[in-house]
This record gives sequence, C-alpha cells and structure tokens, in this order.
Amino acid sequence: MSIVVTAATGHLGRLVIDELLTRVPADQVVAVVRDAEKAADLAARGVELRIADYNDQAAFAKAFNAGDTVLLISGNEPNRVSQQEGIIAAAKEAGVGRIAYTSVLGGPEADFALAADHKATEQAILESGLSYTFLRNGWYNEVYTDQIAVQLEHGVVGSTGDGRVGSAARRDYATAAAVVLTGEGHEKKAYELNGDVSWTLAEYAAELSAQAGKDVAYNNVPEETLVGVLVGAGLPEVMAKVFADVDVAIGRGLLAGRGNDLSRLIGRPTTPLADSIAAALKK
Repeated sequence: MSIVVTAATGHLGRLVIDELLTRVPADQVVAVVRDAEKAADLAARGVELRIADYNDQAAFAKAFNAGDTVLLISGNEPNRVSQQEGIIAAAKEAGVGRIAYTSVLGGPEADFALAADHKATEQAILESGLSYTFLRNGWYNEVYTDQIAVQLEHGVVGSTGDGRVGSAARRDYATAAAVVLTGEGHEKKAYELNGDVSWTLAEYAAELSAQAGKDVAYNNVPEETLVGVLVGAGLPEVMAKVFADVDVAIGRGLLAGRGNDLSRLIGRPTTPLADSIAAALKK
C-alpha cells in the first residue's frame, strides 16, 4: 500500500511530495506523472513513478493498487470533470483505501463558475462509495505574487471591490495534504482551507508598494473590463471569464475564509501574504 499523488510534477504536486518525504520513507510514495523525464528528480529521491494521463482511465487503473491512499489533484483542462470521473472509477476498480481531492473553498455552497467542476467531482467521489477526504482549498498567495513583474509595471487590476481574500501559500496547502494523507481520523471529512488573515487587493497593492519601494495602485474595474484585460494578456476568453467571475465571488465574500482548519492541520500559522511578496521579490 502506497501514498499516490497525481499530477505530481505540477506546482502543488511537487510540494506535496516534498512534504510527504519528511513524514514517510520514499518507498511508500508514488508519483503519477505523464512524463517520466520531467519526474526524474523525484525518482532520484526514491519515489516510485507510475505513468498515466488524466485522459487515460485504463492507465490509471494500472497506476493504483488495492489499499493505496490517493491524492487526486484537480486538473486544469476544460474536460476535467470527465477526466476526474474516470480517475475515480479507476480508483474504485483498483480498491484504493481512500481518495483525497483538492476541491474549492465552500464546496457545495460555492456558487461561482470555477467551483462547478469541483462540486461535480466531489459528488462523483461520494457516489463511488470510496472513503474520502475533501481538501477545499482557498486561493493561493501565488495567484497574485506570481504576477508581481506585471503588477509593478501596470498596477494591480481586479474586480473584487472591497472583498477580502483569505489566501495562504501553496506550501501551506501542500503541508495540509501531506498531514491528511499520512495521518489518522481524516476519513469522510471535508476541510475548509484558507489563510488565517484575509486582505483586500488594495491592501495587497499597498504592501507590494511598501516592499518594492514603488507606488503600485489597485485599479478596480468592471467584470467585463477585467475579461478584456485578461484576454489581452493572452488568456483564452473562456478562462478569462472564469477568473473574472472569481473576482466577483471575492467581492461577495466567498473566498474570505471559513475558520482555521488549515492552520490547525499544519500545526502553525499560515504564511503571511507579506512573506510571500518578499519571497517573490527576491526571485
């Protein structure tokens, strides 16, 4: 029986593997990847590689073994619901012991577009009869700090108004996943995961200004305008509309936070936004 992480070469997957290797021997960890070459560093650390693509249910049936604990990291393709339903079916066929899924803050109560696929996947897991843990992740600090180069040149643009974001660092969510995958008592639980402190985009811009030594304004624009900005930056219109809708959801308070599940699971405060900004500015 192993701990199996899907999408293991992605940003979150690699961090989960890192955290797992601080808790269990490498021979208990399996990375499911599409490209073995991109995962060579994981193999060098003693992690077993299993090759499977999210579009190939048959490959996933071979990637899972009876009794495995699986972390299904949500996909990012338009057909991810059907992909994830196939993976869930493969997990059930293989007889995995438990499946954890990286869902969205609010779960069934989240009513913005990005949440729809997560809610459908949660439902598919419930209907499968598998033991489960739902990791309902809030927004990552890196959603914003990865864009600092652009923000320093053009300012911070959004449609959140005075809405607050209860974000945390990607590493915080990875640590929580590792805790849930290696610990006891997480079966049939849903954790609402978010940062300890919420903030507005105006506050984010002010903190970035202070640390960068340059005035960075927050420009609040209508949703339609934000879609145009995102499309102009190269994002497909469908995805631009989804992300603009998230901003509107933030304005409605849906990503402000739902308690302290994340800091409780990881046993420490979540990473402050200011720390993530400082780390990004050093890159």
